[in-house]
Amino acid sequence: MDIYTNLVPKFYLGAILLILGLLFPTINKAGAQSIGVCNGLNGSNLPSAQETVDLYKSEGIGRMRIYNPDQATLQALRGSNIELILGVPNSDLQPLASDASAATQWVQKNVIAYSPDVKLRYISVGNKVDPNNPTSPFVQFVLPAMRNIHNAIVAAGLQDQIKISTATHVHLLGNWYRPSQSVFAERAQSFMEPIIGFLINNSAPLLTSIYPYYIYVSDTQNFQLPYALFTESGVIVRDGSLGYTNLFDVLLDAMYSAVEKVGGRSLKIVVSESGWPSAGGTAATVENANTYYRNLMNHVKGGTPKRPGKAIETYLFAMFDENQSKGEEIQAHFGLFDPNRQPKYQISFKLVSFYFYCPVR
Repeated sequence: MDIYTNLVPKFYLGAILLILGLLFPTINKAGAQSIGVCNGLNGSNLPSAQETVDLYKSEGIGRMRIYNPDQATLQALRGSNIELILGVPNSDLQPLASDASAATQWVQKNVIAYSPDVKLRYISVGNKVDPNNPTSPFVQFVLPAMRNIHNAIVAAGLQDQIKISTATHVHLLGNWYRPSQSVFAERAQSFMEPIIGFLINNSAPLLTSIYPYYIYVSDTQNFQLPYALFTESGVIVRDGSLGYTNLFDVLLDAMYSAVEKVGGRSLKIVVSESGWPSAGGTAATVENANTYYRNLMNHVKGGTPKRPGKAIETYLFAMFDENQSKGEEIQAHFGLFDPNRQPKYQISFKLVSFYFYCPVR
């Protein structure tokens, strides 16, 4: 009798779950699946590649971005099922743009050698190349390098699995305060327009960095902290019929508007970097960073005012604090984890927000 008594609750629980699954099949896991984490290597005290991949797996992080084809990391990713954005460093753009055979060799060494054991999602050809800088040595090589890498991927028969893109940033935009009015700056437009055409022709997304932190600290008189941290409850910017309560949505929709004006209406944008430092600068505290990362992870499940209802593929920057990062002190304090692999924040990649959808009849 005791056996049957113990079985009854389990039976009813299973039946209830089955019925719910049949009645409400739409369960939103997209928010959790859309989040990845950038894995930088600018540190003297970072875990090994295998330890890093093991941490991604144990924390339930299913996507990674790396900025160069680090062989140890690629080797550690074998069989991990982690989806990858693989970077082509800016320093490699000229030889890859100038020589198709060099691009073929690059793909052979860093892609085909690890396929299909490493799940490559995108190859980012160049990172934040700035056409507004007249002295930049990289601008002219981005698109030719993209084409040569793409052709090598096609020759390998991997074009349906791996998309070729480049990573840019919102500093190429002008007049972004109201997203609908946003455009690319003059130099940026001539740079971005053919790249966007290439991406559309090959069904690839544009990668872009979105950092409300830098916008906020550049003008703390006109931008309030809640507007940057997703904690503002009221509409701050009214843009036609759309209302904006946070800087992240403003910046991403501004990028969408600029892209649309050069023929990219159908283009998807992936947020390939976004983060908040925990030390080293204005408003750079553990508390603020924890708030930003937690709210960002929840926010990207639902899209933006301009493109609502669809999760935004987003990569948090970065996995670890990196003590050899160049530039300002804050650059060393963007990690979600300390180099000893201890978490800095109260966030979880394993929690999935489920909701059931019942149509109105």
